[in-house]
Amino acid sequence: MAKDRPRAELPRAQNGAEPQLLLTSLLGDFWYWRDEHIPAMALVKLLAEFDVSSDGARAAMRRLVARGLLDTSRSGRTTAYGIPARTSEVIVERTHRMLTFGASAPEWDGQWTVVAFSVPEQDRSLRTTLRSRLRVLRFAALYDGVWVSPHDLGTEARRLLGELGIDSATVLRCTAVPGGPKGGDPASAFDLTPLADGYRDFAERYEPLLDSLDAGLISPAEALRTRTELRVAWRSFPETDPDLPAELLPSAWDRPRAQRVFVQIYDRLGPLAEVRFRQILATVAPELAELVSHHDSAAIAALYASLGDRRAHGDTPFEQATQARRLAEAAHAKR
Repeated sequence: MAKDRPRAELPRAQNGAEPQLLLTSLLGDFWYWRDEHIPAMALVKLLAEFDVSSDGARAAMRRLVARGLLDTSRSGRTTAYGIPARTSEVIVERTHRMLTFGASAPEWDGQWTVVAFSVPEQDRSLRTTLRSRLRVLRFAALYDGVWVSPHDLGTEARRLLGELGIDSATVLRCTAVPGGPKGGDPASAFDLTPLADGYRDFAERYEPLLDSLDAGLISPAEALRTRTELRVAWRSFPETDPDLPAELLPSAWDRPRAQRVFVQIYDRLGPLAEVRFRQILATVAPELAELVSHHDSAAIAALYASLGDRRAHGDTPFEQATQARRLAEAAHAKR
């Protein structure tokens, strides 16, 4: 009797990813810019690969439809779902940012954007909203009413203050005077320790997978699960990392290492993961299985560049989508 092939020790998501996130990640990786809808049963089977129950999968579909992130259609007793055309462009932009984030640190002119504000205690909810929106812009609190960023965000900060109707605020672009109190250094507003630990843990967790890929130990089912969970695990970094210039980063900073691991595994697992997606879809809708297509980092870069070119020429969103879809289909045909 032939021996079973060795099994790779694959990392599993430390906390089960939310079904809606899993489903949008799967469709974003393998089904965007397709007009065809996938039967609900096939999506249930896809999410079952991640231990999501049938009820949980169907609830995720309904919620995504309610949020406008999925379209739905019916043929007889069959309900099917697809990605709205208007969201395909967003998927490309977000995937491009996810794949390129962390490849290099931004250049810095040595200046800080400073937002100083005073919001009365009775307007506590407004102050909370302002702080939350500043964090989204990648500011950090140096003091309670003084927030800083090394990025040139003066225009964005003034727009935010205007939207919230806050007049008692000042926005500055300035340099820090050297030799002041250590606690007053604008860089001290950014606590990078949790991020540094997160990047190191990510790299150490997934790096061994490259050896398993070299040894041919990854099955299509394992590839689909791992590639999707890898994407979900990485996506939080672009959302939480302030992307500081190299001059402000700690010496032990594993982001470049983690980013390389992410892109290498994402690209190399793509073909195998596509096979598994096709296998599952073929059990419900064989006529759709051949339409499944993965996209690696090079294909995403081409799609993203195409969108930029089409916008520069003043093309409509439909024309942009049509051209990008042709590029996607051409890339798929070459494989």
